[in-house]
Amino acid sequence: MGKTLREIAQELRGANKKVQLIYAFNGTGKTRLSREFKELIAPRETGAEESEGAGSSILYYNAFTEDLFYWDNDLDADSNRKIKIQPNNFTSWVLQDQGQENSIATHFQRYTSDKLTPRFNEEYNEISFSIAGGNDEIIEHIKISKGEESCLIWCVFYSLLEQVVEVLNIPEPTDRITSEFDTLEYVFIDDPVSSLDDTHLIELAVNIAELIKSSQSELKFIITTHNPLFYNVLFNEFNRERGTSKKIFEKLDDGTYLLKDSKDSPFSYHLFLLSELDEVIQSGGIQKYHFNIFRNILEKSATFLGYDRWEDLLSNDSVGAREGYYKRIINFSSHSKFAGEEIPVISESEKAMLAHLVDDFKTRHGFKTSTNN
Repeated sequence: MGKTLREIAQELRGANKKVQLIYAFNGTGKTRLSREFKELIAPRETGAEESEGAGSSILYYNAFTEDLFYWDNDLDADSNRKIKIQPNNFTSWVLQDQGQENSIATHFQRYTSDKLTPRFNEEYNEISFSIAGGNDEIIEHIKISKGEESCLIWCVFYSLLEQVVEVLNIPEPTDRITSEFDTLEYVFIDDPVSSLDDTHLIELAVNIAELIKSSQSELKFIITTHNPLFYNVLFNEFNRERGTSKKIFEKLDDGTYLLKDSKDSPFSYHLFLLSELDEVIQSGGIQKYHFNIFRNILEKSATFLGYDRWEDLLSNDSVGAREGYYKRIINFSSHSKFAGEEIPVISESEKAMLAHLVDDFKTRHGFKTSTNN
């Protein structure tokens, strides 16, 4: 029987686990769950400003955290582009009270480029960026990508989290350099920087896992994500850790929710997709988006299996054949620029090609699905 979001939040609180790792498809309601959990742990009084600073019992990162940051593109002069930070307790606490700007910059450059530098103004309500070019040239006030922006915002949160863990690892509260974290009970992280490339996403997941493992206090962590790769890395990192639970979060047809145990490797997600492809291949109902699904499986599998390029997982009938397969998959899985370029009908030869590639992929790389067990 399904539950309401409040009941799911109560279940998470009652679990009494150091780490709860939760996978859910995008749009299931992870962000709403994080808000519901926060309201359960630290309800806001009517008319009061939302609190997430000294004396708070929960620290959380979700889509609303990113909403605190927005671009001023200097449309008039087009020369002084910067990110502005909306007034809030969280960033004031991190930047003004805790002085974490150097740590933020260090983490940001690790995940992006050491040539890309963020700079905070004296009031800590604006961030500008510069990049080092050739011949010691520094280009100021550049606009960074959406992925880099998300990464920066995550680094603001992560820098604080590092300090929180370090401070709370000191057993005696009177020996700590600050008492501001003494009431903190929970850290809720919802999908940090899923726009990172796979290599950096793996690095980020490993860093999160290592930091959480280093925590010796009673602090509890809840991590939700829709990214299979991110979930898989964390699943494996925490697989042998005591006090850890792995869950699948689902939304049922009646609008209620279900939180169930996930004891198997999250590679079962890829097996599920392969099973779906098997079924549609057998029924002959292959559509263009099924090529996209197969490409997604190849990309993620290449990362896990240690291949530099996902196309190296394709059939090795011959070099020329592999190149042809690669081009066809790219053609079918890429977003078309013009609606008129969409291919509404898949030919029988193209269906046969997908069936061959899927079967070859499973055979050569040892995947078994429910249709070929």
